Amino acid sequence: MTVWTIAPDGIILALRASPKAGRDAIAGVVTADDGRDWLAVRLAAAPTDGAANEALVRLLAKALGVAKRDVTLASGASSRLKRLHISGDPAALAAALTKIIEGKA
Repeated sequence: MTVWTIAPDGIILALRASPKAGRDAIAGVVTADDGRDWLAVRLAAAPTDGAANEALVRLLAKALGVAKRDVTLASGASSRLKRLHISGDPAALAAALTKIIEGKA
């Protein structure tokens, strides 16, 4: 049930974004039909002019305690399925993500 992979300078996080939700929230882990796990994230912003992607970066940066500049979109700019690169200590980021996911389980 790991939704991230370790990178040399941080982690790559796989997530499924749901724009136009009631509020911004991390909803836990979902498993797709193909068996891959994704971190489910709800965003109040609409997917217009990059607003949902900006909201996603803000939400994840705040949840992980990193600066917004440390969270970048690696792939999926116009897709619900996205990969984010989060710069920082991989072990600390993995621990923070585990804590977030376990709190939502």
